Formats: sequence, structure tokens, C-alpha cells
Amino acid sequence: MSIKKIYQRVQMGITGKKGLLPIVAATLILSACASSTQAGLTGVTRSQLQIIPAAELNAQSKQAYQGMILEAKKEGAIDHNSRTAQRVKRVFKRLVPHTQNFRPDSDQFEWEINVIRSNELNAFAMPGGKMAVYSGIVEKLNLSDDEIAAIVGHEMAHVLREHSREKASQALVKSSGISIVASVLGVGDIGNELMQQAGDVAFSLPFSRTMESEADILGLELMALAGYDPNAAVTLWQKMLNASGSSGSSILSTHPSGPERITNLQSQIPKVAHLAR
Repeated sequence: MSIKKIYQRVQMGITGKKGLLPIVAATLILSACASSTQAGLTGVTRSQLQIIPAAELNAQSKQAYQGMILEAKKEGAIDHNSRTAQRVKRVFKRLVPHTQNFRPDSDQFEWEINVIRSNELNAFAMPGGKMAVYSGIVEKLNLSDDEIAAIVGHEMAHVLREHSREKASQALVKSSGISIVASVLGVGDIGNELMQQAGDVAFSLPFSRTMESEADILGLELMALAGYDPNAAVTLWQKMLNASGSSGSSILSTHPSGPERITNLQSQIPKVAHLAR
């Protein structure tokens, strides 16, 4: 359905008055701006645009994740029992309870992690708590448990901050104010079509540098709360920076530069170091 047709449908079906539409859209935008997490010691409090319904995006994410894991299982790429898989899952399990320090409702997320056998130096998280770590990032970089916690904590922070939902909301606002109204009010097939588009955006486009920096900082506090040494976040990214020249790692392509992120992390460590003691 074209934007023009969406505009006509919303205009007739929601307001009946053309002049009210911009007011409704503006009101929805303002009411949807808030920080998704509590500040914590590192003070991540940026206001975020969160128009896309979380439940619908999380459901799309779960379906997409299950499809990816199923395909990986068919290829024999899901690692359940190796030492690498056991270490990643142990770190993950230790971090999950501390997510409530930032979001009391995080116990309602469907947290899940899988280790995928691959030489790629990467990891990812999807809305609602679905995560994966590639074995290559652990084994090729010879990561300690503390450094694994830095990776897992970073990805958990993306989930807690709902960066995918924010990214999809921004895309809808950019494309059309009418899309906002249709999405929020759930106008039949319009809402379904827009949610599908939002899902595509949320799963395919990289996070902004601001979002990546937030995930670094919040993830740093999260790992410290779980008793892991926050200094390991620095050594992790030093290893990633050293490996990036030959590995072609996609995890670095959309992130702040190595030196920038290391400096940023070092400035935050004094705020959280006592948590790990």
C-alpha cells in the first residue's frame, strides 16, 4: 500500500478531519519520548523515541530468531556442549538477574542465548532478549570470562535500551508522520504492513554510534554488577582492534572507533569498579 493510500485511509478512518492529523502525530511523538532504562551509576538517561509497540516487535524478533536458530541447527552450527558454549552460557546466566537494576520489567523478557559455530568475530541481540555469540570471537581472541561478560553485557544493554525499537520508530517518523498514527493506533492492514516494515528496519540496519556507546557504558555497569572486572571491556576492544585488520569483523564496522571506545570505557570504569569487588 502506498503512502498516499495510507494517508487517505488514516485521514478517513481515524480523524475525519485533515487538520487534526499533524496534531495527533506530534502528540504521539512527544508522549513516546522517554528513557527506556533507569540511569544507574553511569547515567545513561537519553530520551528515546519509542513509537513502535514493544510486544509486536518482540514477537517478530522471536519468530525471526527461531528461524535463524533452526537453520543453524540444520547446518550443525549450534554449539551446545563445547567449553566455549558452556562458558558463554554461564556468563549469560550470571548477568541476567542484574538486568533488573536498569529495568524492573526485564524479568518479563524471554532471555535466550545460543552459541553459533563460526569463525566470524561477532555477536548480536534482538528485541525481547534473544542473543547469539559466534564461537570465533571467543576462541580466536582467546577471551577470558570477564571479556565474554563485556560482549554479553554490551548486547544485553541493546535489549534493555530497546535500541531496535528506537531505530524502527525513527525510521517511521522519517518516512511519514501518517505512519506514526497508523502504527500506534493499529489500523488493520495498515498497521500490519507498517509493523512488517519496522521489523525489517529493526533487524537489518546497524545501530547508531550513540546507541553503541550507550551499550558499551551500560554493559560495563552490568558486568561489574555481576562481579566481572570492568577493565576487561578495555582489553576486549584492544583485542578486537588488533584483530580487525585481518578479520574483516562486521562488529567493528558500525561501532565507534577502537581508540574512541576504549577512551570512553576507561573514563567510566571508576564509576563502577567497586561493584565488582
